[in-house]
Amino acid sequence: MASPSRSGVFAKETDSRVELFTESISFDARLYAHDIQGSIAHAQMLEKIGILAANEREAIEKTLLEIKADIEAGNFTTSVSLEDIHMHIEKMLIDKLGDVGRKLHTGRSRNDQVSTDFRLWVRDALDRVDMLLLQLQRAFVGRCDQDADTIIPAYTHMQRAQPVLAPHYWLAYCEKLQRDRERVADCRKRLNESSLGVAALAGTSIPIDRQDTAQRLGFDRVAANSLDVSSDRDFVLESAFALSMIATHLSSWAEEWILWKTMEFDFIDLPHEFCTGSSIMPQKINPDILELIRGKTGRAIGSLQTLLILVKGLPLAYNRDLQEDKPALFDAFDTVEACLDIAAPLVEGATIKAESINERLEQGFLDATTMMEYLILQGIPQRTAHHMIGSLVALATERNTSLAELPLEEFQKLSPDLDEKIYGVLGVKNAIAAFKSYGSTAPEQVKAQISAWKIRLEM
Repeated sequence: MASPSRSGVFAKETDSRVELFTESISFDARLYAHDIQGSIAHAQMLEKIGILAANEREAIEKTLLEIKADIEAGNFTTSVSLEDIHMHIEKMLIDKLGDVGRKLHTGRSRNDQVSTDFRLWVRDALDRVDMLLLQLQRAFVGRCDQDADTIIPAYTHMQRAQPVLAPHYWLAYCEKLQRDRERVADCRKRLNESSLGVAALAGTSIPIDRQDTAQRLGFDRVAANSLDVSSDRDFVLESAFALSMIATHLSSWAEEWILWKTMEFDFIDLPHEFCTGSSIMPQKINPDILELIRGKTGRAIGSLQTLLILVKGLPLAYNRDLQEDKPALFDAFDTVEACLDIAAPLVEGATIKAESINERLEQGFLDATTMMEYLILQGIPQRTAHHMIGSLVALATERNTSLAELPLEEFQKLSPDLDEKIYGVLGVKNAIAAFKSYGSTAPEQVKAQISAWKIRLEM
């Protein structure tokens, strides 16, 4: 059966090898609901401008909904000769309605039809991602009260740096995820314009009402330039970038928790339902889910590179290359959604090993910077104080002791005015209590941020 899009200009039928090479039904079938949504809006507009009679529009709309129900029930057979989901649906419509079905494509091209369907699909997908990001944020905030008094070492260059409250760490990821949500929202805002009715590239001489279909489909506005929107895949690339940023945040978090799960760190226990065993070593409890998150996120980043390369050399307006945008973006969405969906329960079910952390918490001179700042507040220049504390760290290292365990005379050798008050900022708990600045790990600051996040996330 020849494709409905193949006109009488062709002298021969399409070679079967071409049909196999050009088909996209194997991956774009998931657009069926959005294709039907767009077609119903288009039919309603065609009735409004007098192209369709009321009974014709009603028959088209009713039949399209029946086709949708058939697809969802699994009563749907595909053929590569029909190329894509759009042609499959149109042929089913024509088979049922004849010439009435043939009227539906009036005033549109497959170019703007595909673009519209894809925009509708991506818009819904971005909304799903936003909800999953919200779910993960709530999982992190939900940990804050139970971990309120737990102090953990924070790192720079993978070396112990300063102490922070565990909730301060959880909220750091909430901030990253919030920026991800803002990128998703910003991307959604830009893609939410209607390309329906620009036809192939130049518009149409039929007096269609593009504002009408845009409103019916929930678009904020109508694309102003037909050449631009016929060729536009910015929304695809921007979505892929937003997903890549989410992926990098997930991968960084997964890498950290993989390290934390090791005996060398021993910071965290993962829920066993999110771990796997070994085929040969019976003692193993492996963080495979985190490792897969770390691995799978690379696919999302790879999809962005694929899409950038795909469009970099395309002239205006539509080119068939753009058919290849869907596998890459579909895979990026599928991957990131799957990672987010499993991340939230993993975060909720993990247990911080406070006792194990506390056993080694004073190691690494996490209070050194706070002590330096204490000297600065006594009037000692920062660079001088920095050098002084460095020499004390060297002495404590030599003696295999902490700064808090050094005798007062060692401090007074560096500055005779120092007295017992110096010990008020030494030790991890004192160092935490000494923080003051906004956005820091100061207990009061962290409490305020937890409260603010609970309000923000409606918890």
